[in-house]
Amino acid sequence: MATIKECTALRPGKDVVTKVATLPYDVVTAQQAKKIAQNNPCSFFHVTRPEVDLPLSTNPYSDEVYKLGKKNLSKFIADGILVRDDKPYVYLYTLQIDNHKQTGIVAVVSIDDYINGIVKKHELTRKVKEMDRMNHINIVGAQTGLVYLFYRDSNYLQNIIHNALTSPVLYDFVADDGVRHIIQRIEDGDYTQLVKQAFDDQILYIADGHHRAASAVRVGLQRREQGYTGSEPFNYFIAAIFPHSELNILPYNRVVKDLNNHDFETFMRLLADSFVIQKTDNGIAKNRQEIRMYYDHQWYTLTFVKKLPLDAVDALDVSILQNTILHPILGIKDPREDVRIDFVGGTNAISTMVELVDSDSYVLGFSLFPTSIDELMTISDRGEIMPPKSTWFEPKLRDGLLVYCID
Repeated sequence: MATIKECTALRPGKDVVTKVATLPYDVVTAQQAKKIAQNNPCSFFHVTRPEVDLPLSTNPYSDEVYKLGKKNLSKFIADGILVRDDKPYVYLYTLQIDNHKQTGIVAVVSIDDYINGIVKKHELTRKVKEMDRMNHINIVGAQTGLVYLFYRDSNYLQNIIHNALTSPVLYDFVADDGVRHIIQRIEDGDYTQLVKQAFDDQILYIADGHHRAASAVRVGLQRREQGYTGSEPFNYFIAAIFPHSELNILPYNRVVKDLNNHDFETFMRLLADSFVIQKTDNGIAKNRQEIRMYYDHQWYTLTFVKKLPLDAVDALDVSILQNTILHPILGIKDPREDVRIDFVGGTNAISTMVELVDSDSYVLGFSLFPTSIDELMTISDRGEIMPPKSTWFEPKLRDGLLVYCID
């Protein structure tokens, strides 16, 4: 069902790959990206976040920014920082940290599969972010980051990938966060055909990169209005595709700025309508329907005691938090838009939450039990949508390793 094919990637020279590769554009702040890029002229943030080369007051959504990204990409090519492969390939991408290892393929996926629901999503996108990447792709002329997809385990497909691991290694490095990244290029045409054919039976799911996918599709549909044959690069988006059992999902936690005009005693009394509350010494939720809350240097365990909703989305821990605390008590109706809430993900999420609350930047922190991959697939298969920021996939892919040009 899924249509994938080879692509001619633009990629770094081996001698500069560690300088080029960056975290995805949307998991760092403008200040963080600027700090990383300012002393590294090879940083791919000069392309994905070109505002790093402009004053902090610059509107990141202005044409000036996108045009600078195009200029920087052209300079990377002219200076030999990025080179184009000699022909189209399918690539292998392995991520490893500690005892965790996952291997998938990198190829381009038809935008029609996204339109027709063969590529399934589980989150809504925000128009401002979608338009940002749409303008970036259109003006820069390239998809500068990978959409993170996965498929239900297939022994047949995974055996093909395993056998292809003898392919030449392009990169093998450990990033500054301790994640090892290995990129290989499948040069055996028979293996390439087997991989492509194996995906004929697959449904694909978006793990991360909803805005990248939606933006690439928007660009493709817009360009189709000028006429197309179906073979043009804009009819595809580049993705890394992994088997579902190898993925690692962490909780996506919340911090809130105030108690919505409640004093703490009243707030706790309202919580007690839905939860058994106990003090605890850490913020790691150990079970479903258990939320850890941090307030005034103290952790609490909130155990949900009401009848669990029958609806799969409403039964998610992130939905229980939203529907019993954030909205009715704290007045946060739409966490995608409300400035009183923020989201904290990653391996250091607990310590980051504590730091934010202890610094008085926020008043409350909520730590959740992670959403499971099975819950994600079930909800996606039903065509339903999870609350925003329901999942955090770790480790993160790196931008700049494989770039897909559409111009």
